[in-house]
Amino acid sequence: MSGPAAPAATPLGSESPPAAPRPGRAIAVASAATFVAFLDVTVVNVALPDLQRDFAGASLVTLSWVVAIYGVLFAALLTPAGRLADVIGRKTVFLAGFAGFTVTSAISAVAPSVGLLIAARALQGASAAFMIPAALGIVLAVSAPEKRAAAVGLWGATTSVAAAAGPALGGLLIDAFDWRAVFLINVPIGLVVLWAGWRVLPSIGRGAQQLPDLIGSALLAAGFALVLVALTETAEWGWVDGRTAACLVAGVALLAVVLRRTRSHPAPAIELALLRNRAFAVASAGAALYGVALFAWMLACVLFVTSVWGYSIIEAGLAVTPGAFSSAVAAVFAGRVVDRHGPRGVVAGASLLFAAAGVWCVLGISAEPRFLTFWLPLGIVGGAGMGAVTVGLTGAAARALPPAQFASGTGLAMTARQLGGALGVAALATILESAGVGVAGFRAVFAMCTVAALLTALSALWLARPAPTAAPAAAPLEPSKTAEVVA
Repeated sequence: MSGPAAPAATPLGSESPPAAPRPGRAIAVASAATFVAFLDVTVVNVALPDLQRDFAGASLVTLSWVVAIYGVLFAALLTPAGRLADVIGRKTVFLAGFAGFTVTSAISAVAPSVGLLIAARALQGASAAFMIPAALGIVLAVSAPEKRAAAVGLWGATTSVAAAAGPALGGLLIDAFDWRAVFLINVPIGLVVLWAGWRVLPSIGRGAQQLPDLIGSALLAAGFALVLVALTETAEWGWVDGRTAACLVAGVALLAVVLRRTRSHPAPAIELALLRNRAFAVASAGAALYGVALFAWMLACVLFVTSVWGYSIIEAGLAVTPGAFSSAVAAVFAGRVVDRHGPRGVVAGASLLFAAAGVWCVLGISAEPRFLTFWLPLGIVGGAGMGAVTVGLTGAAARALPPAQFASGTGLAMTARQLGGALGVAALATILESAGVGVAGFRAVFAMCTVAALLTALSALWLARPAPTAAPAAAPLEPSKTAEVVA
């Protein structure tokens, strides 16, 4: 991202690709790292029931932080990580990020307590935030201009494949070993990717940009985390407890400091000036609402089939896989529709489809397992809606801004979605802690997801209609912002 006072970035299209006789190798390394990072998101959802058994003394609210804290740190550091990759070099940041991801995976695998596991997951999310931006920057830089779109498409496809394969792979690993295996598997893969990256990745970086506001990013993560603690612990502490008030006040105070820093820092943690654009502000609000529904839904599905229907971990992983594949397929088709007709109809229609799946779930769930007649079609319908909404909101954020702010805008929208997702996971844990891990509790969770999806659909009404003009030639992406294209 570039703030108002940031130096102008040189378009990537004007750079000559570095000497890379076989760019396919560099793209393969970047894609492999991206696959592992996004795979880790979905496999941890499947691991949560096993974590509940292993850490029997920990509440669901506490364990939910194993999922939520990853997203909080990832969202807070995504923007400064993209800047830092341009300042000191994308290869350096990529290798450092992936090394951190590998080390924190090993720590997670051997964590003897929930507290250490949550801390390791926080560092893992931070490492992923540094790794993903640099990976996309490398893909763009090593690709010839005429092949850049195809290279980015191939790189981006790894995220869909990871999301689709994650539940089943996680179920297999946990069934064969235990939850620690989903983290331990990252270590040998990480060592291989690090070795390959050191050998084949070119050194890329201009070293001419303003250093990012890492302090502001850390304050953003801490402030949002404290607010989430206050909201999630109300089931145990109560709203009038001093601890609740202390966390809430401290969190809001830190977020206020972040807002103050954004007005003076040349490379702020969040470019709030972008929100003056109404269409973009609406797209970002929609992304946050969608994040609440998306992340809560994915986790609730796993917990429901294991807690209420008594599915094993591997059965749970396989049960949610059709929805993940449906999401990946729908995303491809939705992208074509957005390119031709704009994001408004896609966001509205797909959000309503997601909401319809939510209503179906609220009305139809019961303690009796019904996979073929209920769960399978539910997953396919809901997954299709989720995949299309993701693409539509990303397109809406990009189209609302001029090309020079494209990556900055999509990055901020992604941050909004990740923070919304952390809030959704926290809300899920609070609801189940209060209502119980049974049909009634999950019905309330799915109702929350439905409301969030409906609000996302409503937000689409304020998205601008596409202008009936010919699409302009694609503007080259700026390397300092490539990270934030990730959706």
